[in-house]
Amino acid sequence: MTFKDQILEGIPDQLPQPKPFDASINHAPKRKAILSKAEEKLALKNALRYFDKKHHKTLLSEFKNELDTYGRIYMYRFRPDYKMFARPINEYPAQSQQAAAIMLMIQNNLDYAVAQHPHELITYGGNGAVFSNWAQYRLTMKYLAQMTDEQTLTMYSGHPMGLFPSHKNAPRVVVTNGMMIPNYSKPDDWEKFNALGVTQYGQMTAGSYMYIGPQGIVHGTTITVLNGFRKINKEPKGHLFVTSGLGGMSGAQPKAGNIAGCITVCAEVNPKITQVRLDQGWIDEKITDLDQLVKRVIQAKAEKETVSIAYLGNIVDVWETFDKHNLHIDLGSDQTSLHNPWAGGYYPVGITFEEANTMMANQPDLFKEKVQETLRRHAEAINKHTAKGTYFFDYGNAFLLEASRAGADIMADNGIDFKYPSYVQDIMGPMCFDYGFGPFRWVCASGKPEDLAKTDAIACQVLEEIKQHSPEEIQQQMSDNIQWIKGAQQNKLVVGSQARILYADAEGRMKIAEAFNQAIANGEIDTVILGRDHHDVSGTDSPYRETSNIYDGSRFTADMAIHNVIGDSFRGATWVSIHNGGGVGWGEVINGGFGMVLDGSIEASKRLKQMLFWDVNNGISRRSWARNDEAIFAIKRAMDIEPNLKVTLPNLVDDDLLEQL
Repeated sequence: MTFKDQILEGIPDQLPQPKPFDASINHAPKRKAILSKAEEKLALKNALRYFDKKHHKTLLSEFKNELDTYGRIYMYRFRPDYKMFARPINEYPAQSQQAAAIMLMIQNNLDYAVAQHPHELITYGGNGAVFSNWAQYRLTMKYLAQMTDEQTLTMYSGHPMGLFPSHKNAPRVVVTNGMMIPNYSKPDDWEKFNALGVTQYGQMTAGSYMYIGPQGIVHGTTITVLNGFRKINKEPKGHLFVTSGLGGMSGAQPKAGNIAGCITVCAEVNPKITQVRLDQGWIDEKITDLDQLVKRVIQAKAEKETVSIAYLGNIVDVWETFDKHNLHIDLGSDQTSLHNPWAGGYYPVGITFEEANTMMANQPDLFKEKVQETLRRHAEAINKHTAKGTYFFDYGNAFLLEASRAGADIMADNGIDFKYPSYVQDIMGPMCFDYGFGPFRWVCASGKPEDLAKTDAIACQVLEEIKQHSPEEIQQQMSDNIQWIKGAQQNKLVVGSQARILYADAEGRMKIAEAFNQAIANGEIDTVILGRDHHDVSGTDSPYRETSNIYDGSRFTADMAIHNVIGDSFRGATWVSIHNGGGVGWGEVINGGFGMVLDGSIEASKRLKQMLFWDVNNGISRRSWARNDEAIFAIKRAMDIEPNLKVTLPNLVDDDLLEQL
C-alpha cells in the first residue's frame, strides 16, 4: 500500500503483523502499576472498542501483555510501516489544505529526530503525548484526510471523537488534553486515567501538534542566558552556565549557550538522548568522567571558549564536585522534567539509569523517596554555590516546587516564597511577556529549505523596519530578535520540519504574517503554518512560571488561558487546543495554543490580523490589570494603535496609605 492508501485506510480491517520491540529506539520508561484488577479489565475494554469484535480475542492477550509490561496499552502492532516525518503538504491525501497542514504537524511531532519516545507517541517531557495509542493516530489521520472545510474534528485527550458539521471560518480541529475535574488532577490521577485510556498529558505543544524540536525553546533560552549574564554584569564569554536535561525542550540549553557565547555544562542521565544530541550537533562534547569534566571546564575558562559539554551522569554530582574543586559557576539552573518527578522526569543520584528505571516501575515508593533525597542534596549543593556568588534561577520546570515538597532548604525567610526567582519573574516576564514579546513560530509546509530561508529574510526585513519607529522601552528586544534571525541559518536549528521561531509582539507577528501571506499570493513561497509555544504572553496560566510575575493574587486563576483559546477559535485559528499540566505538571497549569494556515488568500489576511492581535493583547491586558508597569505601557500603546481596543486600566494605590492601617 502507498502512504496515501495507508492514511485513508485508518484502522485496518485485517490485523497487521505484530512488530518486534526495537531496542535501538529511545522508549518511555515502564509506568507503575496503579490499576485495580477491575480497572485493568476496564482499560482493556476501552482499548478494544477501537477494533472490530472479530479481533478482540487476538488483541486481548496482546494488550494485556502491554499493560503488564509497560503500564500502558500503546497498540504497537498498529504502528505504521511508513517513515514518520513531515512530508510536503501536497503529499497528504486531503480534501482540505488546512487538514493537510495539521497532518503534516502531527507527523512532525512523531518524527524520530523530533520525538523523545516515538513508539509511545511521546514528543517530549517524558510524558508529553500526541496520542495515547496508535489506533488514535490512525483514526485521526483518516478523519483529517476525509475532512472538508465545512467540518470540525473534536479531539478528546488524543481520542478523535469525530467530524462534526461546522463552517469554513470555524477551527478545523479543537483539541483538549487532560481537562480534569479539579479534584482529580493529582499526579497519580494522571497515571490512573491515562492507563485507563481516557485522558492524556499533552505537555504544551505535543498534544496540540505544534512542537518543532528543541529550536522551539532555543531562542527563549538564548534570551534568558544573555539577560542572565546582563543581570550579573558579565559577558558570557569565558563564563560558566551549569544546568541539566537534554531530552525534548531541555535539549535546547547547550545550543542556546553556544549562541550566547558562554561555557555550558549540561548533565543528562540517559545515554541514548545524550548521543542523539551529540549526533545532531546540539552539544559539542560528551564527557563521562567527573575529573575529566573539571579539567575541561578549567581549560575552557582559561581560554575563554564558547563550548557546550554534556556530562553523562547525575547533575547533583556536578554541583557537588564543582563545589569541592571551588570551580565557580556564574549562572545555574535546571531543566529536568520535574513536572513528572515520579515517572522518569528526574533521576536519583547514586544509582544507575537502568536501576532507577526498574525501581520506578517495581518500587515506586522507594523511587519517590530516593528522588526527594536527591532533590535535598541538589538544593544543598546549589546553596553552597550561590553563597559564593552564583546566580541561580528556576527554569519553570517545577524544580523549586518539588524541592520544597521534598523538604529542601529553598524557602525564603518569609516561609512563603522561594529563595531563588523564576526566570519569568526576573527576566522573561518584565522584559518580554509584559511587553507582548513571546515565541512566535512558523513552518514552511513545502518542506523546502529555500522557503525557510526566504521567510527568514522576510521576517528580518519586517523587524528592521519596525525597529526604526519602536519606543525605547523595546529596542533591546527588537535588537536581540534581529540578531537571532540573522544567525538562524548558520546555527543549524532545524530538526524535523522546516521551522523557525522568534520572539515577537503583536505588531511584529501581524506584520510578519501578512508579509508571508503576500509572498504566498505572489508565488514566492508555498503555504506557511503559524503557531507559537504555549509558553507565551497570553496562552498559559502557570503560577510558578508564565504568570509567576503576577502579584495581585490572581496567578492561581486560569481565566486568561481559557479566554485565549475561546477568542482564538472565533477569530480565525485553523486549530485550537487547551491543556492541563503542560510544562510544570499535571494540575499545576492550564495552557492554550493555536495553529493557523496561511494560503495567500484575502481571508487568511483578515484572520491573521484579528486573531494575532487578540492572542497577544489578551495577556498584556491581564498583566496590566495586575499592575505590571511594562504591561500598562504596552496596553496603552496598543489602544493608541487600535481605536476599537478599550481595556480597563488599574488605578494605582499609594503604599504609604496602606501602611497607615
